[in-house]
Amino acid sequence: MTTLKNRLHEDLTAAIKARDELRSSTLRLTLSAITKEEVAGRTARELSDEEVQQVITREAKKRREAAEAFAQGGRAEQADRERAEGEVLAEYLPQQLTDEELEALVEQAVAESGAEGPKAMGAVMKIVNPKVAGRAEGGRVAAAVKRRLAGA
Repeated sequence: MTTLKNRLHEDLTAAIKARDELRSSTLRLTLSAITKEEVAGRTARELSDEEVQQVITREAKKRREAAEAFAQGGRAEQADRERAEGEVLAEYLPQQLTDEELEALVEQAVAESGAEGPKAMGAVMKIVNPKVAGRAEGGRVAAAVKRRLAGA
């Protein structure tokens, strides 16, 4: 069985052979972030695919935020590079939910919890988060729950 980390290593090797600088540097940085996570704490350990996916998600989020910062700072070239790196990382993440799919999951969670009003946010988030599991960013999920509860 090929793990996500092995797939990253294989793709890195292929990118180096193909002289794909963007892809190889992005994968190198991601693999080093994974290694850093593995040796953090008291004992070194092998990350599960789920944990590797969390690291990739974190790295992709960093790219998005950096791209926004560069774009606002008028540095379009760096912003484009960060976006391109984010697209490379997106290939290793689950398909992101559309706004409609996210709204449907939030609606279902609100119905399940019987929650009403902004105070119920935590209860609804507890139900929604496991269903979303890496297919939408936390901030996006929270915003959708907030909108739904405000309209309730």
